[in-house]
Amino acid sequence: MRWILGWACIVTMFIGEPAFSARAETDTAGTVMTVVVADPIGPGVAEFLEDAMEKASEAGAACLIIQLDTPGGAVESMRRIVQAIYASQIPVVVYVSPSGARAASAGVMITMAADIAAMAPGTNIGAAHPVAGGGQELEKTMTDKVVNDLVAFTQGIAKRRDRNGEWAEKAIRESVSVTAAEALELNVIDLVATDMADLIARIDGREIRGKGKLKVASAEVTEITPNLRIKILKVISDPNIAYILFMIGLAGLYFELSQPGAIFPGVIGAIALILAFFSFQTLPVNIAGILLILLAVIFFILEIKVTSFGMLSVAGVLSLVLGSLMLFKGAGPEFQVAWQLLIPTVLTISGFFIAVVTLVVRAHAHRPYGGSEGLVGEVGLVKQADGQEGKVLVHGELWRARFKEPVAVGSKVVVKAVDRLTITVAPLKKEA
Repeated sequence: MRWILGWACIVTMFIGEPAFSARAETDTAGTVMTVVVADPIGPGVAEFLEDAMEKASEAGAACLIIQLDTPGGAVESMRRIVQAIYASQIPVVVYVSPSGARAASAGVMITMAADIAAMAPGTNIGAAHPVAGGGQELEKTMTDKVVNDLVAFTQGIAKRRDRNGEWAEKAIRESVSVTAAEALELNVIDLVATDMADLIARIDGREIRGKGKLKVASAEVTEITPNLRIKILKVISDPNIAYILFMIGLAGLYFELSQPGAIFPGVIGAIALILAFFSFQTLPVNIAGILLILLAVIFFILEIKVTSFGMLSVAGVLSLVLGSLMLFKGAGPEFQVAWQLLIPTVLTISGFFIAVVTLVVRAHAHRPYGGSEGLVGEVGLVKQADGQEGKVLVHGELWRARFKEPVAVGSKVVVKAVDRLTITVAPLKKEA
């Protein structure tokens, strides 16, 4: 009996495995899932697409269609998306749509990495030459390094997908861009489809290497939408937005600490800081940049306590500038804060800090207006006089008073000192 069971197991292994492989190769019929990406490529978009591919795979979808319209974006985020497409268990279709859409810069690599690359009439693809975060050109040495790296990466994509690597290199080095019809003729994409229904009809029956034959003619189409976390992350994962949130957060908390009880600035500052740190988890933050910005805030606070004749404020502004420059430094130009944003922000925040410091210093230097100290020097009216003691009306309050000199009821006096609930007054001298 054991001998028979052993042979049965061996036969099952040799017969069952081809049956499973055949099913994996051909049985891909089911739901078609779609996602719409009409944003710059960043950490939020990368996480959204990674989640979408995982969700589509778990649901056993026939394929995932990414409807793409992007001006490009961060190289590291693009690499994450390409790697996710490679690792996807189901076919991934990138469809540049609707008419008027584009797949520029990082969108070129994402489109070419898809199992099936498609475009709608009236769309274009190309212009993949790298630029810095603010849109300006990189300096030559950095340009050569980034361009050569991107060319090698894109050539690998083209070879893996049997697409036109020479054109991809021109798109990076020369920023060439082509229409949908030209891209099809140049073997950059696989097909041109007028709309989603036409696309599904055209990809039905296509053989996908390692993933079987697509059967989507009668498949149900379901769209995957980003959840609230992804929506927020897509917005705040921009280094410029994260930087603004961080600055607002520090300014709000600084105002609350220097003027306790304001409440509103502290609440806004705390919320902004939480959002900033939430976005920092997806960005290559330089800890030295954060420490320099925090040091700037400390310098501004010390300016209130220490008489430095403005030296601490200057040090604070310098630390703020250096920290802002270094905050995302070292992970590629696309993660640098744009100069068009950095300069006005630094000037505004520095001006805010210095203005608050000035107001606080003036408040500390000024004679008190309230409390017992605020009574000294005030003029009061004698309401009752009995020798060297009596009562004087000051600030609408009736105080027990000691008279340095004899005074008459109804005369005006000046407060010279305050001892608990008793004031010492002297007659008001009339100026000649």
